[in-house]
Amino acid sequence: MSTTPTPASTTAARPPRTGGDLVIESLTALGADTVFGLPGQHALGLFDALRRAPDVRYVGLRVENNAGFAADAYARTTRRVAPLLVSTGPGALLTLPALQEAAAGSAAVLAIGSQVPVAGLGGGRHGYLHELPDQAAAFRGVVKSVHTVRTASQIPSAVAAAWESALGAPHGPVWLEIPQDVLLAPVDVPPVAELAVFPRELPPRRELIEEAARRLGAARRPVILAGGGVVRAGAEAELLALAERLRAPVATTFGGKGAFPWEHPLSLQSWLEDRHTTDFLEDADTLLVVGSGLGELSSNYHTFRPRGRVVQIEADLGKLESNHAGLGLHADARTALAALLAELPGKLPEPRPERRPDQPSPDQPSPDEPTPEAAVAALLARVRDRLDGQGLEAERRILAAVRAALPDDAVSCWDMTILAYWAWSAFDPRRTNALHSAQGAGGLGYGFPAALGAAVAAPGRPVLAVSGDGGAMYSLAELATARQYDLPVTWLIVDDGGYGILREYMTDAFGATSAEATELTRPDFVALAGAFGVPAVRTDPERLAADLAAALAAPGPSVVVLPARLRMFAPTHLTA
Repeated sequence: MSTTPTPASTTAARPPRTGGDLVIESLTALGADTVFGLPGQHALGLFDALRRAPDVRYVGLRVENNAGFAADAYARTTRRVAPLLVSTGPGALLTLPALQEAAAGSAAVLAIGSQVPVAGLGGGRHGYLHELPDQAAAFRGVVKSVHTVRTASQIPSAVAAAWESALGAPHGPVWLEIPQDVLLAPVDVPPVAELAVFPRELPPRRELIEEAARRLGAARRPVILAGGGVVRAGAEAELLALAERLRAPVATTFGGKGAFPWEHPLSLQSWLEDRHTTDFLEDADTLLVVGSGLGELSSNYHTFRPRGRVVQIEADLGKLESNHAGLGLHADARTALAALLAELPGKLPEPRPERRPDQPSPDQPSPDEPTPEAAVAALLARVRDRLDGQGLEAERRILAAVRAALPDDAVSCWDMTILAYWAWSAFDPRRTNALHSAQGAGGLGYGFPAALGAAVAAPGRPVLAVSGDGGAMYSLAELATARQYDLPVTWLIVDDGGYGILREYMTDAFGATSAEATELTRPDFVALAGAFGVPAVRTDPERLAADLAAALAAPGPSVVVLPARLRMFAPTHLTA
């Protein structure tokens, strides 16, 4: 006797949509096409939903912190939101160093983590796997906003609110957590088709723009310090136009590298740890600070003491006048600079010295007053003279070799290592938004996973990661990620046998270093890369440019190992 098969026995039933689907649908409705992450038991509802989202690319890393760094660089490179999917407890907490860097660098990372089931929320200590009394509390001091979902119907609005927060000026990371049972529960609502978000814009107040324009227009020695807020806001064109309108020299902070053309006659470049630059900034009668809080690194370790007036444009309210008093404009850098350009006359009069009662007519400028361009050239010459006296030719040649090998359209991501500290001051990225580093929060391990994120964000462009051997040890597992996705990232590892910068700091501070703390046993990086199927070469300073160029030109990932013990240039803040 035979029977006719039922449809259920011949065709697999379509799985029910769940809370996880609502998350992925919401992200897609908001424009996401790429997510980073690492699965965990509580978050499997999210990853199951990804299988039903063919238009969303998932990039999985091997450690949650590295996934966060990759999302950070993706957000910086695209100036868009980078979703990051992780699990409860240990997985969530491992993202914190990366989210701290994203906060410092104004990277719009939307971290979505699972939670214990709803019944376990509230700190009741029910003994669930990964349970924390208050998981969200761990994130509140790190991210812009924290969002918790308790029912499936809350998911689309919560995702939209988190997205809106991440993109509001200034950009930054946010945390959204959703209980495991909410992610897994079937939902009986139509797929999310559209979500509206209205990220906060920060136009400047009119009266402040008028006053800032008045001060800048009347300034005799205006100078501009451009920070990372200029790059994040995409305000480079406005900055250039304003600098040329004012004939104001421009220095960029380490986070603001690329905001102003490096070789422009008004470019002071980024020598912020050189006392000559600090003096130049102090001597401005009006200093315009855009997109910087004048923090530790940007102020030469808080030795900067302005003698003139400060005008500060800053989207982060907490940074306004946090270090120096001035005329503070709580505003987005791009809108504020555009407003200043509209307010200032099309051609300003030539700057003239201020007239004192004992001086002749102000129509007779001082013959000793250099032009702004001449003042910039003299400043950079003094910086070079200081370096020339320190026996640092090897370090300068190595950095020059990296620059020579790197194509102009390349992206570079730098870990916390001596060569990166040189790059902060001395490296020309040749284009905006093309150099990313962990100088905001200062955690190790950023360079290589960030480069993977940048490669996903900028397909077709070569990407360079730079690490020391100590920082590289944080990221070695991601060689598997690079190989799995065949990402075109070249990883330069400067192997000096330990934590080189900490070795220098200890020696300078205490006269000696602790070998147990700073000297490292490390692997054969070339052989280890080969074990992952990643081509690798050991180089030396003479062959570095050629080996790097060859690696960058080859398809897929590669590793270049440079055994070298580098030194930093002498600090100038200790004798200020």
